Parts: sequence; structure tokens; C-alpha cells
Amino acid sequence: MEIFNDLLKFTVVDVIDVILVALLLYYVYKLVKGTVAINIFIGIIIIYLVWRLTDFLNMELLTGIFGGFMKVGIIALIVVFQPEIRKFLLMVGSTNFNRRRKFLKQLKFLKTETNDETDIHAVISACSKMSMSKTGALIVFERNNNLDFLSSSGDEMNIKVTQPIIESIFFKNSPLHDGAIIVNNNIVKATRVILPVNNEKHVPQRFGLRHRAAIGVTEKTDALALVVSEETGHISYFKDGEFVVFEDTKQLNAMITEDLS
Repeated sequence: MEIFNDLLKFTVVDVIDVILVALLLYYVYKLVKGTVAINIFIGIIIIYLVWRLTDFLNMELLTGIFGGFMKVGIIALIVVFQPEIRKFLLMVGSTNFNRRRKFLKQLKFLKTETNDETDIHAVISACSKMSMSKTGALIVFERNNNLDFLSSSGDEMNIKVTQPIIESIFFKNSPLHDGAIIVNNNIVKATRVILPVNNEKHVPQRFGLRHRAAIGVTEKTDALALVVSEETGHISYFKDGEFVVFEDTKQLNAMITEDLS
């Protein structure tokens, strides 16, 4: 009877609370899905459920042990999930920034001209040509997160994006072809950039370091990445640390244009 009375006291605030917790768990799972951290996350959920069960059954000894673990374990969680926490905070910050920027554009406080928009068609045309000759390439598109900390690892370029420029940079005998290039506002900011390589996610053996680097940079920042495989000539698109499937270059063009907007 007491439980039934408690259910009757379930308010709108309680419903919102449950929904927010469900959303939080969903996004946390989305962040750690496909990484080693997913097993740790599941283990923590199991320990928490066992702790609540022992508390409900008044098993004081086990409740004390699990309760102590949960209290001290928060420090260990910060260390273990440092990359995921960083990505979550970047995601939240980038979302808010995007909304503010769109709002300011509507009020015409920001430029609405398209002069500084990256020429995606030129980039994809270059990738298509490099694909036919199996010329390896790694192109990173900067969005809201500043990538100067990565650009500093390479050579400053500051040249306008064109198809011939992209092709000449990644030409096999070019001294600039090794590493990634960073593109922002239709400008190649830097070449020969060293990117963080992801070694946690399971990547098929046919994909090499370029693909792992693309996963790493798009996982740790909100950047986008294009990879042309030197072995197969296949073009891959990465966002949020994941492969993005596309049917043809026309669809790829539309997807990148939308993501950069």
C-alpha cells in the first residue's frame, strides 16, 4: 500500500528527472560505444545496480563495501574516462556555440557572405583523382574547435584551397605529402600535420594509420576528416570518430557542406 501511495506522488518533475537521466546515460553510452571504455562503463552500471539492490535488501555489510567503492571511485572514473569526458564537454560547448552563431547570423551581426566557405567540390574532385591513382591523402576540416595545437606540429601553409593545390600537396614525390592537412575557411592552414592516432577502436586491417588518425582527431575534436587510401584508393569520411557511409561523391559533397555549415 505504501509503494502504491508513492507511485501516486509521481509528479511531472519526476518524469523530467527520469527522462534527463535516460538521455544522459544514452549519450554516455554513445561516447564510449566501440571503445575499451564500454566494458568499464557496463561494469560500473552493474556495480551500481548491485549496490542499490543490497541497500534495498538491507544487506549492511555489502552496502557499506559497494557504497565506499562508489564514493572513492569517482576519482578513478575521471582518470579512466578522461578522453570521453573531454569529448562530452567539447560536444556540449560546440552545440551551444553553434546555436549562438546561428542566432547572431539571423540578426546579421556576422558576415553572411560565402566568400570564406570551403570549396568542397574542389577538395572532393582532388580526392576522386587521387583515388584513381591510389595517392594517399588525409584532409581535416576545422569547425568550432580551434586546431592550432595540431597545426603547430606541421608546416604553416596559408594558401587558398583549389584542386591542383590539394593534388600537388599529396603528390607522392612532394615533400609535403606525409601527414595531414588542415583546412579552414577555404584556406589550407598547415601541411605535414601529426594527428593523434586512435588505437582503441576496432578498425579493419585494410585500413591504416591515416584512418586511425582520422578517427582520433574527429573523436577528440569536432573536426571532420577525409581519407584516401593508398592501398585501395577508397575515399572514407569521418565524423565524431566514426565512419560515415555515403553512396557517391555527390552525396559526400552534400554531407560535408551541411556538416560545415
